[in-house]
Amino acid sequence: MRRAILLAVLAGLLALLAECGQKESAVEHPIQRGKYLVTVAGCHDCHTPKIEGPLPLPDMTRALSGHPEGAPYPVWTPEDLHPRQAIALTNPMLTAWAGPWGVSFATNLTPDRETGIGEWTEQTFIRAMRTGKHQGQPNGRDILPPMPWFNLKEMTDPDLKAIWAYLRSIPPINNQVPFPIPPNSQPGARE
Repeated sequence: MRRAILLAVLAGLLALLAECGQKESAVEHPIQRGKYLVTVAGCHDCHTPKIEGPLPLPDMTRALSGHPEGAPYPVWTPEDLHPRQAIALTNPMLTAWAGPWGVSFATNLTPDRETGIGEWTEQTFIRAMRTGKHQGQPNGRDILPPMPWFNLKEMTDPDLKAIWAYLRSIPPINNQVPFPIPPNSQPGARE
């Protein structure tokens, strides 16, 4: 009986140590932490194109590649605000948004050097998330809605570095996302 109790206590201690080791390893592996943060922050909601269907699902073969090159996008006019009660419109993939700011497109967050963020540095990424400026440039254009950069600016440096590490670890996808369209340049928009 004594031996059975000792074995049960030893098994419990080993399980506890294994659990502590798993928690510690999650902290030690920034890529896994970054993947978790990207998932819970909802980055795939806009930056990953969707598979069409009754409920659009993320197309993980194009994970975080942004608005597909050449795909249609919504147009917003001031008339949409009152009669249609729409402050913004989106395409079915949620990768393009139109509103009073014009049309914005979800950026390609993959490490593709030509069309993604492959040329960015970790510091550029952190500055962009802290300032809300594209590529973190002080005189750069604003990061447009619906990107909630202001929520990310409060993240710790280790968490932003973990997101950066994860984004650098995913496969690069060559996808040239269109540039934003100013509000009065949209087809059908009026001044």
